[in-house]
Amino acid sequence: MIIDIIGDIHGYADKLTGLLEQLGYVHNGQYFMPPDGHRALFIGDLIDRGSQQLATLEMVFAMLDADVADAVMGNHEYNALAFATLDPGHNNSHPQRYLRSHNDVHTRQHEAFLAEIPFGSETHQYWLKRFYELPLWLETEYACFVHACWDVDSMAVLKPLLTATHCLTTHALEITAQKHTLPFEALERVLKGVETALPEGLVMVDKDGTERSQVRVRWWLDELNTRPIHQIARAPSSGLAQIPKDAMAENIDFALKTHKPVFVGHYWLTGNPEPLSIQVICTDYSAAVDSGYLTCYQLNTSASLPLNAANFVQYQHD
Repeated sequence: MIIDIIGDIHGYADKLTGLLEQLGYVHNGQYFMPPDGHRALFIGDLIDRGSQQLATLEMVFAMLDADVADAVMGNHEYNALAFATLDPGHNNSHPQRYLRSHNDVHTRQHEAFLAEIPFGSETHQYWLKRFYELPLWLETEYACFVHACWDVDSMAVLKPLLTATHCLTTHALEITAQKHTLPFEALERVLKGVETALPEGLVMVDKDGTERSQVRVRWWLDELNTRPIHQIARAPSSGLAQIPKDAMAENIDFALKTHKPVFVGHYWLTGNPEPLSIQVICTDYSAAVDSGYLTCYQLNTSASLPLNAANFVQYQHD
């Protein structure tokens, strides 16, 4: 079996159509049928940013319903649920308070989705229910699949809150959305990655204009706690320029505790696709911008290792 692992789509249905057709999938009037011996797997972040939100969701979920594909939840699907869910701890607040605040940054991140699927509409409620069907991670005998980071310690914290198939419930959403708690930090690890604190007093401004006192790190590298932040940070060059070259990473509590290959999205990579390490593949090559490409890694389940750059397929939309 070949698993076609497809990176973050972000509402670009035309790019998804192009990639599926390039991979040999054929639309039968209801969904895209894979070639013999193939199955698709979507690595999360189906929504936000692009102008074809509804079309993207309809394409992906038609394949899920036909049992020719699998998918895991991305942080954008999680954020959509939290953005639409009232915080039960503030039922009497005015204005109403949601699990994810409706500030300018969060609203701007979500505006493409809500432009097509109006907040509170029947269509909105339908797709929120469908998002709950997406597991936070999948593990098979041959590989591990998660949106941002395969952290078994964080998963152990989350498992008691989830369904048997590692899906959120409304209660789990409420619990994991409470900042400065262990479930919140565990959810952040799985869907957003590993971070380390910047030197005291230093902040970075991310691509959405948010000031951050922590920086995301490339957790797939070895010896994270013995390297300068510059060597392990996953941040734009403009952000790295604000960090002293001699600032060291400290207290990063992470180890990759599996011998299987791990597949993620999330990281907005550029350039020619290649494995991040001997064990980790990212299929997010910035499809949500004109200079990026929707990307797939074709995994042979009978020989999942070694990972090979030749297994990548990109849809060259330009």
